Amino acid sequence: MAERKPIESWLTDMDGVLIHEGVPIPGADAFLKKLRESGRPFLVLTNNSIYTPRDLHARLSRMGLHVPVENIWTSALATAQFLDDQRPGGTAYVIGEAGLTTALHDIGYVLTDHDPDYVVLGETRTYSFESMTKAVRLIQGGARFIATNPDETGPSTEGPLPATGAVAALITKATGRQPYFAGKPNPLMMRTGLNNLGAHSETSAMIGDRMDTDVLAGMEAGMQTFLVLTGLTRPEQIDHFPYRPSHVVSSIADIVDLV
Repeated sequence: MAERKPIESWLTDMDGVLIHEGVPIPGADAFLKKLRESGRPFLVLTNNSIYTPRDLHARLSRMGLHVPVENIWTSALATAQFLDDQRPGGTAYVIGEAGLTTALHDIGYVLTDHDPDYVVLGETRTYSFESMTKAVRLIQGGARFIATNPDETGPSTEGPLPATGAVAALITKATGRQPYFAGKPNPLMMRTGLNNLGAHSETSAMIGDRMDTDVLAGMEAGMQTFLVLTGLTRPEQIDHFPYRPSHVVSSIADIVDLV
């Protein structure tokens, strides 16, 4: 195997790596502080499309984690950039929250339920039967189907919640149309993030807690991958996958000295 080049840029997932159920994971603050002081390019990524980067900046700050707004990259932003590349100035019917609608407004998209170019499905805590029915009918009428991410469940203090992937499956069952997922594990989210940093995959690393999204996306984007064991993936599950992370560590605290 060819020797890896030194890591110059870092991408890290948020939930399960930096925070867990609204509480910072030990070592997260030290890792972020080291990144800021080193001047190395970095992004904090999340597949959750509910919040804008400004919202997430404020939420993380309240936990004592300081991440500049420009260093936050969400599946909503990746989706918006994809649509702006594919069909600039288009129209969309959106199921989602401010993180997604703001990202689409910022690229000049018109949000409408009248003959839209796309149905865009994102994360929300208030999925309604009415909005899903409208999405099904618009897709059957010719709208293209886009979803921010394929995660079937999301975390909460009470337990897992149905997420975008689960609702997308419902719409697919009703329409026979599969969505295009812009978020992880699609390496598109990684590559657009790297492009925005001006970074190269061969000198970048992805840190995550999930084999099926973080590690897969990082690997397919050509980056080194670090799996932390503070989130969803347990050590005994790693061998169930046909691919492996470059490194397995207990937590983000084990990576601080590598920055």
